Order: sequence, then C-alpha cells, then structure tokens
Amino acid sequence: MKYFFGLNFFGLILAVCSVPAAWAGPFGVYQHGTVVRMRMGDCTLSHRGFMAAFGSPAAQMPEEVCPEYTLVSDKVVYVIVGRPSNQLIPLADVIDFRLHNSELAVRVDDAKHEAKFSIKEMILRSEWDLVQKHITDQLSIPPHATDGTMAMRNGN
Repeated sequence: MKYFFGLNFFGLILAVCSVPAAWAGPFGVYQHGTVVRMRMGDCTLSHRGFMAAFGSPAAQMPEEVCPEYTLVSDKVVYVIVGRPSNQLIPLADVIDFRLHNSELAVRVDDAKHEAKFSIKEMILRSEWDLVQKHITDQLSIPPHATDGTMAMRNGN
C-alpha cells in the first residue's frame, strides 16, 4: 500500500511538471513571437478609437506619432500600435504576448506588468511568408535594359 501511494504521488508530480510553462501564468496563456520591424506611425487607432480614425476631418486632432511593430508568431503576424508613451519593444527579441479585450498584451524580459497595444493588422504567417518571398524575389531581379529595337519601332 505504501509503495502504491508513492507511485501515484510520483505520477502526479510528473504530470504537473510536464505541463508547458506557457499555460502557467497569472494572466493566462502566453504565445511567443519575434518583433521584426518598428516604425513610427499615426496614433489614431491606438487611443482615439474607430470613430476618430474614420470621422469627419474637422473632428480630428493634431497627429501624434506612436511606435508600430510587426510581431511574427508561429501562425499569425500582427501589426500593433503602442501609445505615445515609452512603450518600446526591442527588435529581434522573443517576447511573450496574449490577446486580451481586443488588444495585445505584451510582456518583455519577464516584466511583472504588461504593455497594451492596439492591433492594426493581422495576417496568417503562411501568407506573410509568401508576400516576403515575393518582395525578396522582386528585389533580386536586375532592372531591364532598354531594348533598342523597341525604341526604333515606336519612333517610326
């Protein structure tokens, strides 16, 4: 009986330890992604909302700039916009993030707090990879030389 209890207890401990770390967190399930691009863009979608972005031109305020990041995960690529404060994410770092109330909550370097970002765009990773390949292919094609016979034909 004592041996049986020890074996069950050992099995329970083994099962708990085999649960991935992404599942165990105070805020929920985190995904992992890499920030591959940053640019400064319009803050309209970040903190003024839909109506301000698409409302009448008279209602618009002076434009502020906010950081805009491209975050690549296993299945989805996100373009996210931060607030004009100091919400900076280092490039090429793997970060933890989760979807929360139509925003993306990000934790950088095991920080105790999360930074909230508005989602500007989402695209499937497979489609994003195809677009990136197409861009790379187009940039690697040398420019076409002007064909002299074509110029003579047009001149006649």
